[in-house]
Amino acid sequence: METKLRALPRRNVRSVPKVNSSWKKVLHNYELYLFLLPTLIYFIVFHYVPMYGVLIAFQDYMPTLGVSGSPWVGFEHFERFFNSFQFWTLLENTLELSVLQLLFGFPLPIIIALLLNQLRNQRYKKFVQTVIYAPHFISVVVLVGMVYVFFSPNGLINNFLMIFGAEPVHFMSQAGWFKPLYISSGLWQETGWAAIIYLAALAGVSPEVHEAAIMDGANKWQRILHVDIPAILTYGDDFIGTLSRKSHEHWV
Repeated sequence: METKLRALPRRNVRSVPKVNSSWKKVLHNYELYLFLLPTLIYFIVFHYVPMYGVLIAFQDYMPTLGVSGSPWVGFEHFERFFNSFQFWTLLENTLELSVLQLLFGFPLPIIIALLLNQLRNQRYKKFVQTVIYAPHFISVVVLVGMVYVFFSPNGLINNFLMIFGAEPVHFMSQAGWFKPLYISSGLWQETGWAAIIYLAALAGVSPEVHEAAIMDGANKWQRILHVDIPAILTYGDDFIGTLSRKSHEHWV
């Protein structure tokens, strides 16, 4: 006996909207995103919002009218700057300062890090690290004030020179002293920080690598050359970027 199956009528089932999987992850890990919120707010307020002020480079900016009300002038300011008789002098000085900072600022922290890494007295090593790292937290305004106090006509350096009968040197008013003071003050502020970064890279070198080099007959200089230096050169790009940023801050 054949059984006939009757097809059931199709029901109209409404499709339930699916929540985006990425938003599900955000909601599931909302505590982690709350930790990121202060950092996001910092970058938005202090890095992205100020970019709105770049518009004044293309305007005849008037403070009474504001950014939105000032008339647009296009590239007029840029054309006037590029056609100025001071343009090539400014460009030459900027490039020279950048090259000098890179020439002296890149190898010096590496040398200091290698020297500190060879110290066996941990207390003395930490003391030196603290002393050379502290200037990194000094603002540029304070740094300029310190340079003026040390190198002014009645400053500490000139008083020391006059003890030995030398004439005071006008460091702050002679053009020839600007570049040495500029480069040396930047090195004093940033070399210690970079050396600490390189020391962290040296701390990541496995002792087994040094032990294997010693077993192969490598002396201390060879281990520095073939083990330590390759380990810290990977951080060189980060320091160059920071040095360039600090150079821009000093220049401004």
